[in-house]
Formats: sequence, structure tokens, C-alpha cells
Amino acid sequence: MQNFWQAVAQHLSEITGDPLRPLHYRPVGGGSINAAYRLSCALQAFSAQETRDYFVKVARGGEGALEMFAAEAAGLQTLAAAKAVRVPQPMAWGSVGGQAYLVLEYLELTSPRPQTGSLLGSQLAQLHRTLSPNGHYGWDRNNAIGSTPQINSWRQNWLDFYREQRLLYQVKLACQRGYRGAWVAQAERVMAELETFFLDYRPVPSLLHGDLWGGNYGALPDGSPVIFDPATYYGDRETDLAMTELFGGFPAEFYRAYQEAYPLDEGYCQRKPLYQLYHWLNHLNLFGEGYLGSVQRALQQCLSFLG
Repeated sequence: MQNFWQAVAQHLSEITGDPLRPLHYRPVGGGSINAAYRLSCALQAFSAQETRDYFVKVARGGEGALEMFAAEAAGLQTLAAAKAVRVPQPMAWGSVGGQAYLVLEYLELTSPRPQTGSLLGSQLAQLHRTLSPNGHYGWDRNNAIGSTPQINSWRQNWLDFYREQRLLYQVKLACQRGYRGAWVAQAERVMAELETFFLDYRPVPSLLHGDLWGGNYGALPDGSPVIFDPATYYGDRETDLAMTELFGGFPAEFYRAYQEAYPLDEGYCQRKPLYQLYHWLNHLNLFGEGYLGSVQRALQQCLSFLG
């Protein structure tokens, strides 16, 4: 691995203009998809030596993994440009010996403070007021949700986008992996009657984090929130809120502050299981049959609304 870390440090040196050499690295918590490390480098200049730390994500997979990291870096840059919520700055990405890497600034994160939830709620509302530059739904490039490809081709119609590039894509993938049964016909009915969920509601194309669960936010020592690991695109802001409710982890203050800053449409409760369905399908495809029951429950909630 030493050659790998030397190559990463050399890449950082070329980008920053500072002479860096790797001192040590150690694994840190970074999710279930990629390995994550805290890399410490020595900065040698003017006969003095100081240390700089970086957060590095590493994945095998050649060009596919490199493209995934390049898209993540672009997503972080897009979120940062909105000047709403703090995100880690992407520093460099590349590949060495069949391993792709993404280097981010290292942020010392702590447990959320009492004010973190309300700050994140109001800042997420501000992020969601950042609208698509062309008025369409999608993004300039495809990215990934976990390690599953996420198609972001621009579409004028949100229902077409969500039906074809979110639900249908995941359902087809699940069927290819052998997850068949009555739930497939139920999903087909939900997709066919998608318009019923949107009779009096037309979402604006808001800038989204895209994968906002409790493990993808933290707090700086002063309590200010940080979000990371995005699956960025422009879509219905309700999808971000529905994702926050998938596994919990967000306090009541978060939702209260969001509602005060940017109230949700009253039909959100009916669309929430529809938007969570996408993520349950993705978890089925990523992690296996243990999530099939969650897919089926979300479908039953959607069918109950359809009647």
C-alpha cells in the first residue's frame, strides 16, 4: 500500500503546490460501500515541517469506481456552490493500480449538538431553494446511490423522471437479480398510476443531497452541521425529507426548523412511502433479500393510497 499512498500524496502535491509526503494512514468509519482512511502528510517547506490530514475514500473497480468518485466530487462542488450547508471540500481523485481514490478535506466531526438539528433544517431548506439552472429535473451527469448507478438524464416532467430513472430502473435491476414475486406487479401498478400522487402538486426542481440518511451528516465542534456522501441531482425536495425518515436519526428540531423556513405541501405524507420505495429497492439491490419486506410494506402503503 505504500506506493499507493505515495501516489496519492504526489497527486495532492501537484494540485496544492505544496510538497507533501505520506506519514501514516489509518482506517476510519466511512460506510459499507468504500474503505475510508485518515491520511496524514508531512508538509516540508522553508525547513519547517507541519502535518496535514485528509479524508480518503478508496474503492476497487477501475474506471467505474473512478467515475463514481468524480461524480461525488462534482456533487460536493455543486452543493458547496449553493452556500447553504457545509460539505467537505473535494481535493483530488484518481486511480493507482486498480484502486480508485477520492481525497476530501479532513473535518473533525463530533456528535450533533442541541442546535445542530435546527441549523440543518433551516440550511437544508435554503439548499432546496436552489433551483435547476434549466428548469428541468436531473443533473449534468450520472452518479451513484451507494454503489448503484443513478441515472440523471434531464427531463422536463418529474413523473417521467421518477418513474423511469428511479423506480423502473431499480425494479428492473431487482428482477435481474432474481427478486421476483407479487411485489413486481404491485410496483408496476404504482408506476402506472403515479399521476394520482400528484393531482394537486407539481414539484419544483430543487438541488438535492440525494442520500440524506442519519449516517450522512455530522457536526463540527461548534455544532454547525456538515453533510457528505451525496447522490446529487435536481428533483422534488420531498425526496430528501422522505429519506431522512427512512432510518431516523434526525431530531424533531430539524423538521420544525425546515417547516418554518420552507413549509412542505400537505400531500407529503401520501408521497413519502412512494419516495422511500426508491431507497428500499436500492437497499434490496445492494444488500439483499433482508430488505424485500421493506419494499413490500412501502408498496402496500402506496396501494392503500391508490385504493
